[in-house]
Amino acid sequence: MRLLLVEDETSLRERLAADLVQAGFAVDAVNNGVDGEHFGATEPYDAIVLDLGLPDRPGLEVLRRWRARGVRVPVLILTARDAWHERVEGFRAGADDYLGKPFHIEELIARLHALIRRAQDVVPGQLEAGGIRLDEDRRQALLPDGTPIELTGTEFRLLRYFMLNAGKCLSKTQLAEHVYDFDSDKDSNVLEVYVNRLRRKLGRELIGTRRGQGYVFGERG
Repeated sequence: MRLLLVEDETSLRERLAADLVQAGFAVDAVNNGVDGEHFGATEPYDAIVLDLGLPDRPGLEVLRRWRARGVRVPVLILTARDAWHERVEGFRAGADDYLGKPFHIEELIARLHALIRRAQDVVPGQLEAGGIRLDEDRRQALLPDGTPIELTGTEFRLLRYFMLNAGKCLSKTQLAEHVYDFDSDKDSNVLEVYVNRLRRKLGRELIGTRRGQGYVFGERG
């Protein structure tokens, strides 16, 4: 899954980006409101972490502009401002969740998982589809018999996106946009390599191919 992190404090931004990548996300990080608004409005993110006290353009204004432009990506506000009326203002502007500083990275990750699943209309709890369970903490896939399968970072992101969209036909472009960050090479041939790796590890029947359209998780092919 692909995230946008908009945070101006350099040390916090770098630490959060590293922690989120370690947790299995592809992350684009920017340090001001103008760039944040541009990325959030033009790139297909699964969730956005937005600080309020941003240079160039305040976070709440950025959020209002996104919503006015029809951007419906789940947004988690991250801020040191903890007064109740500021929380209300954030929710009225279109925020989906709110986390005050300081915080534990584990809580941020848990909240992001919940937001993404809610947006994908996936039942809360352990992610399961096609007989496969996904252990998001250990970044492992569990086969029907309980056998754990180790996954690389890219394999994990790809499988999680497949499972969140089980039964849907996903194009190579769509998959690449949600598996890789902005600076990564999104070559479709590379994506095919990772799809085939998942098939070898989990069973070829789990990921079907629709010629000229893309892939479907949970459909024989």
